Amino acid sequence: MSISSVRKQELIKEYALSEGDTGSPEVQVALLTERINNLTEHFRHHIKDHHSRRGLLKMVGLRRRLLTYVKGQEQERYQRLIKRLNLRK
Repeated sequence: MSISSVRKQELIKEYALSEGDTGSPEVQVALLTERINNLTEHFRHHIKDHHSRRGLLKMVGLRRRLLTYVKGQEQERYQRLIKRLNLRK
């Protein structure tokens, strides 16, 4: 359910705005999307895992707030991000 450190570094490198960038909204949204996708796959096999589902809903809400922030800053940046991550919106 969590991201391996190798995969996390790959995502950071791919979505970073500059060298050493680990906290930009793009990186945070990419990491959250990876975790959400992993949990979604987990729920296909563990339907009654309601405690983890609560964590999933919190992550989805956090990602939504981060995307709203990016959308308020730069609309074009937001569009590029959701297209790269294949998110609906």
